[in-house]
Amino acid sequence: MTDKKLWAGRFNQPTDAFVEAFTASVEFDRRLASYDIQGSIAHARMLASQGILTDAEKDSILAGLERIRERIANDDFPWSVALEDVHMNIEAALTEDIGDAGKKLHTGRSRNDQVATDVRLWLRDEIIAIQNEIRRFQSALLNLAEREAETVLPGFTHLQTAQPVTFGHHMLAWFEMLNRDHGRFADCMQRMNESPLGAAALAGTTYPIDREYSARLLSFDRPCANSLDAVSDRDFAIEFSAAASILMMHLSRMSEELIIWSSAQFGFITLSDSFCTGSSIMPQKKNPDVPELVRGKSGRVFGHLMGLLTLMKSQPLAYNKDNQEDKEPLFDTVDNLKGCLKVFADMVPEITCNAEAMRQAALKGFATATDLADYLVRKGIPFRDAHEVVGKAVALCVERSCDLADLSLEELRSFSRAIDQDVFDYLTLEGSVAARNHLGGTAPEQVRKAITQARTKMT
Repeated sequence: MTDKKLWAGRFNQPTDAFVEAFTASVEFDRRLASYDIQGSIAHARMLASQGILTDAEKDSILAGLERIRERIANDDFPWSVALEDVHMNIEAALTEDIGDAGKKLHTGRSRNDQVATDVRLWLRDEIIAIQNEIRRFQSALLNLAEREAETVLPGFTHLQTAQPVTFGHHMLAWFEMLNRDHGRFADCMQRMNESPLGAAALAGTTYPIDREYSARLLSFDRPCANSLDAVSDRDFAIEFSAAASILMMHLSRMSEELIIWSSAQFGFITLSDSFCTGSSIMPQKKNPDVPELVRGKSGRVFGHLMGLLTLMKSQPLAYNKDNQEDKEPLFDTVDNLKGCLKVFADMVPEITCNAEAMRQAALKGFATATDLADYLVRKGIPFRDAHEVVGKAVALCVERSCDLADLSLEELRSFSRAIDQDVFDYLTLEGSVAARNHLGGTAPEQVRKAITQARTKMT
């Protein structure tokens, strides 16, 4: 395959060797090869339908592209840095294979609309794969929530014991985060699924092309409405990266909880050995490296979002070479996002809960204090007065190093004569969570209802 540049007619001197390597993108954009061929097949069919190519030329081009696709799949394709990018490598190979018909494929298009089309085709498939991994992770969460629907642990605010909740309820909170993430990618897909093909370099083309036809062939919803915008826009990549960053933020928060919960100081859960590593010097260590690494990768993905925003912020219309720099951060974001989702979906089913450790932790920190205040309100005491009464009772418990449920009825009545024997039904952990038996509540009954409803959201 010749390394002659397909745009070299205007130039009198060869490209400097360092500049050639510096400006080339084929080392990373060749992952778009199958999408480049897909776009070229649609373009060739459209050109033939408009009489710009003969049927014989179209058939020759399609056969040649299929042979190139097979060679690339078999890792038998000679990628050339001198040919700069995936597009020119494929076009040069096609021309070498089928002759002059290969030179006609680029009629009515530019690398500008070609790469914009390729990236959208690629990202569309990646979004579907990401959404599938989100669903797999959500299924694992629902199964774990069902298994631990009655397991009580302390709920926290400010990382201080607040109120008792069920572990299943906590897992459903993670599920809801992921459900919104799934929806954000769907929104991104909807706006992205427009075809730049036929916008050419920036101003369209003088050939009688049919952009609607090529868009249909590539399963786009419609062609991009403006040729300048079509070739220079990268906000779909930024929007994707924003959705990816929000998802990674959620995964990082989940990672933080898994790290804390699996520590010796908490001991709420045990992570499978398959997802942990040891220490080179301390033989007792079992490190939660997987969630730690996911937590770290969130910063990497956030950085790519900032990089893409910075890349685009000063670009005039239309295409600029700067846009070559969109691919590596986008590729890396996708790779890391898919990896993090996969490892979470695999790791969560293997989590073992230590129900007794969670229960003992929930008994510390006066987790049922709000329940006592609510009890007093139901007895006719204004909430602010009830709040003060419970605060004084907690102060006594702090002094005695005991829990509210450890106080006698008379001791409790010393703070309010409205308190009766039935108060102890509300001061137990089980009574506390069972009382929150409403939509979105932490009661086991509500957790099971929420799981059933959540499964319908995923169909």
